Amino acid sequence: MQQFCMGKYPVTQAQWKAVVALPKVNIELKADPSNFKGDKLPVEQVSWYDAVEFCDRLSSHTKRQYRLPSEAEWEYAYRAGTTTPFHFGETITSQLVNYDARQVYGRGVKGTYRAETTPVGSFNEANSFGLYDMHGNVFEYCLDDWHDNYKGAPTDGSAWFNNKNDNLSQKHGRTVLRGGSWYGNPESCRSAYRSNYDTRVNLVNNFGFRIVCAAGRIL
Repeated sequence: MQQFCMGKYPVTQAQWKAVVALPKVNIELKADPSNFKGDKLPVEQVSWYDAVEFCDRLSSHTKRQYRLPSEAEWEYAYRAGTTTPFHFGETITSQLVNYDARQVYGRGVKGTYRAETTPVGSFNEANSFGLYDMHGNVFEYCLDDWHDNYKGAPTDGSAWFNNKNDNLSQKHGRTVLRGGSWYGNPESCRSAYRSNYDTRVNLVNNFGFRIVCAAGRIL
């Protein structure tokens, strides 16, 4: 796997607004798409194509390559060297993660269901790579096309596409979501949990994203 840097948090609404103000590359973007409002809240109700356009505008402006992470990169960063279901251990608590804590996982206990997103970094619980909100808050888009299993996946950590067409604006079909959300059950926040959505254009208030850069500092 080649070296990469990942955003410390999911992209916030303040960051979204700043990048939306940059010149269009392929498609128009809404300046304030999110259902839950707040500069420090993660941006949501954005499509996979919107997230790709965000990366394209930032890349054009900075002259560095920004993009969505591959699923392999995402899980590597998510686990941060751990093998447990969650980077902090065997179970999960609403004191550490924003999810539907009316349900329990393993030996966990019921907790608070907030029914909305929370400001990024609220729980002050980074993994060993210094990344926050990898579990819960918003599901995060990956770059890959969806595959039911890893049979035939690239071995270099790159995104796995169904064909050789690398024009992202022409991609169709299911895409990968990782990490769980404020709306999801505790199982969906597990390090190994994989999800997908049947369209790249729907706007959902528990879907967001974070970005990676091939070189440079963590955002």
